[in-house]
Amino acid sequence: QVELAESGGGLVQPGGSLSLSCVALGNNLSMYVMGWYRQAPGKQREMVARVTSGGSTGYADSVKGRFTISRDNAKYTVCLQMNSLKPEDTAVYYCNAYDLQTQNDYWGQGTQVTVSS
Repeated sequence: QVELAESGGGLVQPGGSLSLSCVALGNNLSMYVMGWYRQAPGKQREMVARVTSGGSTGYADSVKGRFTISRDNAKYTVCLQMNSLKPEDTAVYYCNAYDLQTQNDYWGQGTQVTVSS
């Protein structure tokens, strides 16, 4: 069982930056693929970025070159640095932990990111 807590969302102007953080409460992240997903109103939840325990990363085409995911297993955290934000990045962002052994998904409560002038 993994409990995840996100922070760092908010309102930012187009072209601005935000950093999201996710803390795994009381758990070691090293056994999980960690990721960030987002869901905009009226749309399905989509993968934004993910990182394996070994540090391999993957990104949605829409955020490549603008977003960077990182993890610190010792600090039980995974972060998403978002630069050059666009209005279409507006969504609720969710932290995800995927257990490779059990194939279980765990989700945080979500944090709102709004990109608007």
